[in-house]
Formats: sequence, C-alpha cells, structure tokens
Amino acid sequence: MTKQFSVLTDSQWAAISPFLNLKRKRQHDLRQIINAILWLLRSGAQWRNLAGPWPHWQAVYYYFDQWKSDGTFEKINLALNKMDRQRVGKEAYPSLLCIDSQSVKLSPMICEYRGLDVYKRVNGRKRQLVVDTQGRLWVAQVHSAGDSDGSAAVPLIKDILWTAGERLEKVLGDQAYNGIFAQALGEWSIERSGVPV
Repeated sequence: MTKQFSVLTDSQWAAISPFLNLKRKRQHDLRQIINAILWLLRSGAQWRNLAGPWPHWQAVYYYFDQWKSDGTFEKINLALNKMDRQRVGKEAYPSLLCIDSQSVKLSPMICEYRGLDVYKRVNGRKRQLVVDTQGRLWVAQVHSAGDSDGSAAVPLIKDILWTAGERLEKVLGDQAYNGIFAQALGEWSIERSGVPV
C-alpha cells in the first residue's frame, strides 16, 4: 500500500484503459478522471472539495456513477487481481477465499442501510468482504449492521462464483457463516471451513 497519492503510471493506465470507452471524443481525459477518483479515495475528501488539477467534481462524479452502475469497477478489479496473482506465480483464480464482516458507525443523519449490530454495539452499516489468502478484495457488499452475517452473505455467492471461477474449493469464515451460508455454498460443491478464533 502506498503512503501517499501518486498518479497512474503508463503501465497502470495500460492495464485499466481497455475497460473504458476511449474511442469517442470527450471533453475530459479519462485518465485524469481515474486519477481524480483515486485521489478522492486516498485523501478521503468530499466530492465538492475536488479542486486543483482535476476536472470539475460533477464531471468526475458522473463517470464514477456510470462505472459503478455498469460494473466497470468490478471488471477492472477482477482483471487486476488475476494479473497480480499471476505476477507472484499463482494461478489467476484462487482456490481459497476468506469472508468476514466489519460493522461501521454512521453519523445520525444517514439512514440508508442502517441497523444495530447488537454483538458489537454498533449502530450503522456492515460491510462483507471476500478476499484471497494474500488480501486481494474479490467481492464486497454493504448492508445494515442489524443483518446477520450468514444470511446477508448468501446473495454474495453468485458474485463469488463469478469472480473466483471454477477453481474455488473452499471459503473460510468464522462461526457466523455456519448454517444458511454454509448450506448455500454446499449446493455449489464448495466447502465452508471455520477459522479458529
């Protein structure tokens, strides 16, 4: 992980650009749009505070929303995960994935996907993350913190199968993923193993 923001290198842009429509003429350079989105993610700034060398925040948000809606970000993430796995001498698709959730507090003004996680005493949202053994993010989902981990993770199985491919044999998770989630995985002949606490 980098300690500070840096713009995309030529090789990074070459890996990302095939997923973007570069054929038509645009007012803004898509490489600058991607750099602006990465700067926002790294700095944690608000959209309206996007200034300096970047295009206007509404233009950047327009592309961000389009790419989020049409699955461009998921396609880029999948391709980069496969390339990075192959770079370190592994198969492109993992045979083992790990799943867990994290509850996050929300400010009182936010009400979408809000709930109370009674075990962690957190009023907010929960994010479910599916990673490989080296920490690459394959699938993510956000839902109410009041939803149980196992039942909320069942809809992720379709995404897990799409991203991880046929090579997937096992998904590791804690006891919260016993029951409904483990049964749903079993229907696809994928084993769910517990992680010792």
